[in-house]
Amino acid sequence: MKILVCITHVPDTTSKITFANNAFNAAGVQFIIGPYDEYALSRAVELKEQHGGTVTVLNVGDAETEPTIRKALAIGADDAIRINAVPKDSGFVAAQIAAVAKTGGYDLILMGRESIDYNGGLVHGLVADALGIPSITPIMKLDIEGGVAKMTREIEGGKESVECALPFVAGCQEPIAEWKIPNMRGIMSARTKTLNVVEPVAVNDAVLYGTFSLPAPKGACKMVDAANPGELLTLLRNEAKVL
Repeated sequence: MKILVCITHVPDTTSKITFANNAFNAAGVQFIIGPYDEYALSRAVELKEQHGGTVTVLNVGDAETEPTIRKALAIGADDAIRINAVPKDSGFVAAQIAAVAKTGGYDLILMGRESIDYNGGLVHGLVADALGIPSITPIMKLDIEGGVAKMTREIEGGKESVECALPFVAGCQEPIAEWKIPNMRGIMSARTKTLNVVEPVAVNDAVLYGTFSLPAPKGACKMVDAANPGELLTLLRNEAKVL
């Protein structure tokens, strides 16, 4: 079984985000594999161990993303592809992934339910549409039996069990797998694993960004004496307007 896992190169969740010249300021920011993508990668490695086959990781990014890709190789991927382009938007990224997947003969394409920088949650659906195969998200459990995937996915108010024949695209989230911490053997082997760099396919710009800004700071907090619930009700009704 050939599995393609698409990973993002995103700021660590503890990073302080700033903007300079109307663009994200990457100075001093630590980057990681997108957390949802790491769940997808961990499950792909488990499926490879159970059924055999290979796991390829793919990232759309410039050379600065290669340490993140090497970490994915250390976790257990067999090889990697870096599409040499800055990820502009979901449509651009999906077009690059689909171009690779069309010739790769992959049985399963996994990625996170969304990236944690833009949180669009669009790429899996766009890739599936370009390839003419199903897209299922967000999945919390994934097993393969006889060429059929059995999954549990989150829906509003509960969970849903679904089945789908291979190939398809899946957007993953916890608790589909436990995160895997690279061991020393994995880190050493990652240095010699193949990382292919390919040029991007041409895509018409469908999205133009205007400005970037941080959210407005939180307002002052008003303290209400516990012995005066009437004041709290008045504030909630007249100022917060939630009652």
